[in-house]
Amino acid sequence: MTDDLYADVADESLVRPDGRTVAWTRTGTGTPVLRLPGTPGSRWSVRADRSIWVDRGLQMISTERPGFGNSSRLPGRKFREHSDDLAAILDHLGLDRVYLNGGSGGAPHVLAFAAHHPDRVIAATIAVGFPPLEDDEYDQMIPFNTTAFRAARDGNEQALREQLAGAYEVVKTAPLAPLDAAMATAPPSDLAVMSDPAWRAGQERATVEAFAQGMDGWFDEMLALGGEWTDIDLTAIKTDLTWWHGSTDRNCPFSAAERLVNKLPTATMKELAAGHFEPYKKEADILDELLARG
Repeated sequence: MTDDLYADVADESLVRPDGRTVAWTRTGTGTPVLRLPGTPGSRWSVRADRSIWVDRGLQMISTERPGFGNSSRLPGRKFREHSDDLAAILDHLGLDRVYLNGGSGGAPHVLAFAAHHPDRVIAATIAVGFPPLEDDEYDQMIPFNTTAFRAARDGNEQALREQLAGAYEVVKTAPLAPLDAAMATAPPSDLAVMSDPAWRAGQERATVEAFAQGMDGWFDEMLALGGEWTDIDLTAIKTDLTWWHGSTDRNCPFSAAERLVNKLPTATMKELAAGHFEPYKKEADILDELLARG
């Protein structure tokens, strides 16, 4: 992979009042879209083929959460902290309002930003977002997620750290190998996306950057995702939001996503007849639907 592939992507950061670095990447100069990647993700969770963004004249601002990439760790964080980081990024860039787009583990961060900074969001989209789970939904996921999120739910930090550490040791020499192994039992639609060379190029860059500081950011994120979402007031969310979700998603169960969407009076669920990575193939449609709500 050469740097030329990302020559149009600017690597940017700022320092928050508490001394933490918050980093993001930015490409394009048009309509601003704030992107919140999945888990584990980084500011380099960008498409290797960005023609979909270019064709729509978009300024894509891809963020990363504390502990990933170049963004300072914040142990014990949940979701409110990063929502304030995102507002600071917009202030730094001189942007009052943006479209908001997040996926997978970025879902609660989209909700937190919409709840705490509603005046900064034109419209929002969540794709295959991770929702709070009920007991019978853990076994609907791929085995890696079942075990990890049960440990997070139970507050078993040692078991969670040991599981993530095993995957991290492999990532250091083969960035996509743990994901390939974990997704071995995923739906065929996911495996088809994962075989796409352009997808793999983007995912490898994002993964290497995500673990630039080690695995602590991933550990913090999994604890937050699997714990109680006490700092997100769903009743405060008035943003127009569309939630796209795969009916056969084994990373984030459809039933759990549907239950969460039903608690959001301004949200609409759109079902995808496929698995967790289907939004990669459908991104043009997802972006067009988001922009049409502006």
